[in-house]
Amino acid sequence: MDIKDGVKQESEISAFLMIGQSNMAGRGEFSEVEPISNKLCYMLRMGRWQKMSEPINPDRPIFEGKFHSGVSLGASFADDLARESGERIGLIPCADGGTAISLWMPGQVLYDHAVMQCKLAQRSSRLRAILWHQGETDCKDDGRVATYKEKFITMMTALRRDLGDEALPVIIGELPHHIDPVWERGDRPARLNAIFAEIAAELPHCALVSAEGLSMKPDGIHFNAVSYRELGHRYAKAYLSILRK
Repeated sequence: MDIKDGVKQESEISAFLMIGQSNMAGRGEFSEVEPISNKLCYMLRMGRWQKMSEPINPDRPIFEGKFHSGVSLGASFADDLARESGERIGLIPCADGGTAISLWMPGQVLYDHAVMQCKLAQRSSRLRAILWHQGETDCKDDGRVATYKEKFITMMTALRRDLGDEALPVIIGELPHHIDPVWERGDRPARLNAIFAEIAAELPHCALVSAEGLSMKPDGIHFNAVSYRELGHRYAKAYLSILRK
C-alpha cells in the first residue's frame, strides 16, 4: 500500500491479459502441485476483481473429461510479480482451447471479447502486458504456419491500438517441444517456434518464453501442472526483462 497524508491507500492493480488456446487457459491437474495463495493476486470475474484461485481461465468443464480446465501458468506468473514488486497483480483470463489464430483476428468474437474484458478491467487497473500462448491448432497444416507471422503482427498491432497502448509488452510462449506423434503435427511446432523467435526479434517490446525441458500430460499436447508452474515463472522473468530494457 502507498501512504498519502497518513492514510493507507491500496496500490493500483497491474493487469495482464491472458489470450490464446488451451496451454494458456491451463489443463494441469490440481493434485500435482500445491495451491498458490497470495493476497496481492486477483483475477477478473464479471468485470470485477476477485481473489485469485484456480482454475483462473475456466474455458471448459473443470472436473469432466480429458481436456478439463485446470492449473495454468497464470498463478505462478502473478505470484512471482507480486512478490517481486509488492504490487497488486490482476489476471484477465480470455484464452479458449482449440482456437486458431484466425479466430483471434480483429472483428472476431474472441478478439472483441478480450478487448471488452480489458476495458472493464481498465476502470480499476492499469493494463501492463499481453500474455500469448497459441499455435498448436495452426500446426495442423503448412499453409497456416506460412501465414502465421503476418496474421500475428496484424492482430497484435490492432490489439495494442484498441487497448490504448502501442508499446504494450507482449510475451509469447513457445509450443511444446515434444508433442506426441498421435497429434500429427510433424515438424510444424518447431517451425512455428522459429517464427515466434522472428516475431520477438522484430516486434518492439516483445519477448519469447522457452518451453525447453517442460514435461507433458499423458495426452501428449498439454503441459503438466508442474510445467505450468515453471512456465509462469518464465513468463514473469520475460516480462521483467522487457521492463529493464
